[in-house]
Amino acid sequence: MLTRIDHIGIACFDLDKTVEFYRATYGFEVYHSEVNEEQGVREAMLKINDTSDGGASYLQLLEPTREDSAVGKWLAKNGEGVHHIAFGTADVDADAAGIREKGVRVLYEEPRIGSMGSRITFLHPKDCHGVLTELVTSAPVESPEH
Repeated sequence: MLTRIDHIGIACFDLDKTVEFYRATYGFEVYHSEVNEEQGVREAMLKINDTSDGGASYLQLLEPTREDSAVGKWLAKNGEGVHHIAFGTADVDADAAGIREKGVRVLYEEPRIGSMGSRITFLHPKDCHGVLTELVTSAPVESPEH
């Protein structure tokens, strides 16, 4: 069962400049940052709030590290802006299987490792009214890692 909006992914050309905008404008601070070589992105997670299920909601800022990454291609075609929405779930495997049974294409056969050690998969945007949708099972996080 989906429990929350885990994050909104925002593609950007310059991660540092975009982080500074969200810091200066809204007061959001970087909770976690990392480079995901597999997905070809450098990212920053800005924590918005904690949620009732023990998780949190974030803005995920994504800068491609290579032009041929999914975010790099998307950014070249669409420019900066909202790239995807991610819903939190306690069991990404079960929820992805249930959604697949309803006729929605799940992009990964098996979930992959995402931000902060989470397990993730994506749903095809053509099956989700034009919205790239991610399912996320968060890894337990003891303390923020910068």
